[in-house]
Amino acid sequence: MARILITSALPYINGIKHLGNLAGSMLPADVWARFKRGQGHEVLYICATDEHGTPAELAAAAAGQDVRTYCDEQHQIQKAAGEAFGLSYDWFGRSSNASNRRLTQHFAKVLEDNGLIEERVDQMIYSIDDGRFLPDRYVEGTCPHCAYEKARGDQCDNCGRLLDPMDLKDPYSSVSGSRNLEVRDTRHLYLLQTKLEGRIRDWISSKSDWQTLARSIALKHLDEGLIDRGITRDLKWGVPVVGPDGGPRPGMEGKVFYVWFDAPIEYIGATEEWAEATGGTWRDWWRTDEGADDVRYVQFMGKDNVAFHTVSFPATILGSGEPWKTVDTLKAFNWLNWYGGKFSTSQGRGVFMDQALELLPADYWRWYLTAYGPEHSDSAFTWEQFQSAINKDLADVLGNFVNRIVKFTESKFGGVVPEGAALTDEDRAFQTQVNAAIAEATAAFEAMEFRKASQAIRAAWVLGNEYLQVAAPWTAFKTDPERAATAVRFALNLVALFARLAAPVLPFTAPKIAASVGESDLSWPSADEDWLARVPVGRPVQAAEVLFRKIEDEQVADWAARFGGGEA
Repeated sequence: MARILITSALPYINGIKHLGNLAGSMLPADVWARFKRGQGHEVLYICATDEHGTPAELAAAAAGQDVRTYCDEQHQIQKAAGEAFGLSYDWFGRSSNASNRRLTQHFAKVLEDNGLIEERVDQMIYSIDDGRFLPDRYVEGTCPHCAYEKARGDQCDNCGRLLDPMDLKDPYSSVSGSRNLEVRDTRHLYLLQTKLEGRIRDWISSKSDWQTLARSIALKHLDEGLIDRGITRDLKWGVPVVGPDGGPRPGMEGKVFYVWFDAPIEYIGATEEWAEATGGTWRDWWRTDEGADDVRYVQFMGKDNVAFHTVSFPATILGSGEPWKTVDTLKAFNWLNWYGGKFSTSQGRGVFMDQALELLPADYWRWYLTAYGPEHSDSAFTWEQFQSAINKDLADVLGNFVNRIVKFTESKFGGVVPEGAALTDEDRAFQTQVNAAIAEATAAFEAMEFRKASQAIRAAWVLGNEYLQVAAPWTAFKTDPERAATAVRFALNLVALFARLAAPVLPFTAPKIAASVGESDLSWPSADEDWLARVPVGRPVQAAEVLFRKIEDEQVADWAARFGGGEA
């Protein structure tokens, strides 16, 4: 049994997340966590709300709330949304909690002790109309690299380049829109990433199993040349900058650490929160000198977060000189777009997590976003593709198979698993094909190839329907009841198997499928086990309610009008 630590990129606090956020980090992390738990491994899945920084202040002001109240409320909303989608976090923490504050200040101190942080007199954009310095995300303008007109002061969402507010052309305040800006002197702390470039490159080179997307993004930023990174901001909300005695640092009063400095540290902070709440221990998950050397650490995130997790956060960890656990495998996802455009709350385009569950149960969304998600390239969500996938995969293939065979057992065999005769060569041939699908799904999940894993799972479901067509127990029942009984027993064991295969992706439906044949075991199957002996002869079975209702054209038309469609 392995010990596996899983983290997914922290959802930002300013509003509930859309389906693209879900598909790019939280959902695949959950599916993989469920898969590994199903194999019997010890899994710790950690996530949290990312609560500091400019957007939190802006969102709170827009809501007419103080920042703490706003974050308290939004954390509960996001926690509830995750639970409703079946995200099996072992802990869903908060970056504003005391553990993250302590750890962030600790890392800053040891980095400075190691000569990797220095104070600099910086020139920073000051908004005369707002009466304040503008941290990076308070400044927007035109990207100097790709000419995108809504680039932020820390990163361009169009080309992905990391930026400094001073780089932007035609900058303006995102607070007020004012262009009445000037450059003034201010003091800030800088993390000297340039001193760590060689160590970071060597560390990345040691990760031979990283996927191409994650590795290419990491090396791109190194090849472009690292810069020393400002890690403090002129904000009121965040982890305070302190001096060696823990009190205010002279000349740095009123400043806080940059959100991208403290947010990744919350992976550790949230694990400490989990330990405090559950009586567990956190250091043996994170300190290699205290037991974490046997932990496999896996991160899941969208491609726009890769640079921070492969350069900035490793600079913090490696630069500390302390025996902290670093990521072993980083799985990055591309973007899920909305009909080729971006999700937009203000323009009424796209579906957000809370809205999605008003339309359909979570498992419908979980299947589509896993089986057809933006894994190797950007993908576009359309209502028509969603409808087709759900109707064909879940209703026609999986749901139809389960309902047909269990109801047939109820009507012809008194709702009890019949014994029948020995398996035929034809039965064994199907068993071999199903075993091959199990092996393929297992290998794909191990490689974190979610679309391939889903295709293999669906292929197994298809084999179940093909078996019923070939064995045709309803026809055999008329002339050879014993052969019909054998086919029914075979198929009922497939029901139990299909529940186990579905469990990582369909956690709400899989128990219902298993229960229809009296099973509760949802462990992941191995390709060489005798799954045909799982459902014993004589056990009562009972058909579940309709597992998946088809999505009708009228529903699609209504949703397209409500949330936007092809016109986007």
